[in-house]
Amino acid sequence: MFILTDDLYFPPLDMADEDGLLAIGGDLDTDRLLLAYKSGIFPWYNEDEPICWWSPDPRFVLFPALIKISNSMKTVLQNGSFRFTINKAFTKVIQQCKTVSRKGQAGTWISPAMQQAYIQLHELGYAHSAEAWQDGNLVGGLYGIRLGGIFFGESMFSSKSNASKFAFIKYVQFLHKENVKLIDCQLHTNHLQSMGARMIERKLFSEMLAAHSGI
Repeated sequence: MFILTDDLYFPPLDMADEDGLLAIGGDLDTDRLLLAYKSGIFPWYNEDEPICWWSPDPRFVLFPALIKISNSMKTVLQNGSFRFTINKAFTKVIQQCKTVSRKGQAGTWISPAMQQAYIQLHELGYAHSAEAWQDGNLVGGLYGIRLGGIFFGESMFSSKSNASKFAFIKYVQFLHKENVKLIDCQLHTNHLQSMGARMIERKLFSEMLAAHSGI
């Protein structure tokens, strides 16, 4: 296992183990996080563990033009149940992603250090949020990193049925209009697969990063 030092460096992606774990250690400084995303790497770890850096193969992604929208969600999108915004409540979104309980999860991987690191990335224009509102209340949303034509999704939350799906679909449609080519979903979920996400080889993912992220 590769142990990171204070040097701003990540090992080649093919050094990752079969689960995608590439390295441990280092820090969550802005420069390291940006280097990680530009390299196809993301941090994911529990608060009481060292920082773990991942680059799974295959990679779970969504091509914005190929998003699948169910008939029930088409109704939600059209009936005015929610109001959609972008970057209006980033800090609230990441806090909700951290605190809202999820079936099958005992805790969260969004530590205070992780939370602060992404707030700093937001202040620098790299991290973005999408929000769903109902009666003036934030009821769903997501956040992630955008580098050029690639968006790296990090987490989403919902306190009302369909709110996170609404925010996600609306944001994917926005990104498609912005000529974003790929949304990185990182790891497989049945929920995102039902919306059109699929696995691609890490090699292809890296090639798309090089072509569209502005590296």
